[in-house]
Amino acid sequence: MLKRRDWIGAVMLVGTLWLAGPARAQVEAPDALVKRISTEALEAVKADPAIQAGDLNRIMALVDSKIMPNVNFARMTSSAVGRFWRQATPEQKEKLQAEFKTLLVRTYSGALGEVKDQTLSFRPMRARAEDTEVVVRSEVRGRGDPIQLDYRLEKTADGWKIYDINVLGLWLVDTYRTQFAQEINANGIDGLIATLAERNKSAASRAS
Repeated sequence: MLKRRDWIGAVMLVGTLWLAGPARAQVEAPDALVKRISTEALEAVKADPAIQAGDLNRIMALVDSKIMPNVNFARMTSSAVGRFWRQATPEQKEKLQAEFKTLLVRTYSGALGEVKDQTLSFRPMRARAEDTEVVVRSEVRGRGDPIQLDYRLEKTADGWKIYDINVLGLWLVDTYRTQFAQEINANGIDGLIATLAERNKSAASRAS
């Protein structure tokens, strides 16, 4: 059975797909942006049988065309790798980002069908006009207790970008940073790349 963290992550993943809409005349506020894409994500999941069925190829194609231009995935990857990122070569950085992206997509794609009748509730955002990094806090409500789902965003020249997600009290980047550090300390950066590649290969084989 899929953990609640997985299907909440799926909501996050599909939600970011909607960020690549038509260009807007002015920058959308971070809390408004997250509310819009999260609401649209829930509706998309509930209405699309293919997504609910976990069509991995379709999800991967959507991520390739929609997520990467709108989420600061480079920052997400470098933050997860932590201090070791400075030691990585350009080629290693490219491989780490590619494998990490695939890992996240495959982790959450299988959980998309778990989204059923959940709704979202947002807390007032505490931020100043000059802030360039903010946290948008929300809860997913359905059966059982409400589930915490928060977003870290940064303001860039292209608008606000999501670079980390908190599910059930755990920030995604922090969680992977601990795992990645253990692997790098044991087997180096190439060892982490190989481990991620093997995990992704095994997941692809199970999905085929």
